[in-house]
Amino acid sequence: MAKILSQDEIDALLTTVSSGEMESDSESYDDAKLRSIVAYDFKHPNRVSKDQVRTLENMHDNFAGHFGSALSTALRTIVDVDLVSVDQITYSEFIMSLVTPSCTYTFSAEPLEAVCLVDFNPTLTFSFIDRMFGGHGKILETERDLTGIEKSVMTRLVQRLYHMLERSWEHLVKIKIDQKSFETNPQFIQIVPPGETVVVISFQIKLFQSTGLLTICYPYVSLEPIVSKLSAQNWIDATKKKNLEVDRDVNSRNLKKVEAEISTVLLESSIKMKDFMQLKVGDVIPSEKKINLPIEIRVNKRKKYIGKPGLSGKKRAFQVIEIYDEFEKEIVENDGRTES
Repeated sequence: MAKILSQDEIDALLTTVSSGEMESDSESYDDAKLRSIVAYDFKHPNRVSKDQVRTLENMHDNFAGHFGSALSTALRTIVDVDLVSVDQITYSEFIMSLVTPSCTYTFSAEPLEAVCLVDFNPTLTFSFIDRMFGGHGKILETERDLTGIEKSVMTRLVQRLYHMLERSWEHLVKIKIDQKSFETNPQFIQIVPPGETVVVISFQIKLFQSTGLLTICYPYVSLEPIVSKLSAQNWIDATKKKNLEVDRDVNSRNLKKVEAEISTVLLESSIKMKDFMQLKVGDVIPSEKKINLPIEIRVNKRKKYIGKPGLSGKKRAFQVIEIYDEFEKEIVENDGRTES
């Protein structure tokens, strides 16, 4: 026979359920919300760690700032370049994401071993070309290949990109970029096998009302020799070392020999204009300054020292006897003595 619960037992059971179990359910629900499930593809594992990806982000964010300034100067307007993402995908997936016809360049970056790739979105390309020819960066017809003149214009901008990319990499490793080819059909570009992992850096460029993507592709095989350097600590250490080298160069230039004009004022005298106009070779101008009084020595026309005239061998010379301090000292001629 089932036991019948009393009213006190029912109240106690309800209290326990409402205070204990419901809190436990609430906690488990919160824990489930905090946990995030990330799908992992065993066929295409991430070969670059999160720390290394973060270093690439910092490096190319620095590149975005420099390249934006270079584009603003070249196009004579404000151009915003923002880093969008750093992704690891297969080369075939990357090629499928590009538009045809495109504006794609391949380049080598020694000591990186593999050939890399940079692609301009057609919308962005024709906006650049319109602006370089004096327009307002409006969107032109994009379903066509570039003409010879348009290729030359884009090559000038790409050369600036290469220079800024070299500057961004020099904190970790000095690279030398050499352009290999230009293609309008990405399907014809085969820098690595289709299943090879590549690191794709995407930037968003804004010019007037036009917005487009700039993409840089590094095959993993090109980063593999230096992947150990792609860490946050190495990035910080390399940046500090670079700053020390810059400071050393500045100090070295400051300590090198400099040319300076050194002159002296032997005496000063006041004469009338009538007498000055009648001066002839051989005339003598009297002065009240005594021969044993100190003279002013000037460096680049500024009074720097106090000295006295004399000879050094057969050459006229002067000897420095005191450093002139224009804030503390005042030279007063009085009875052949120098007073401070």
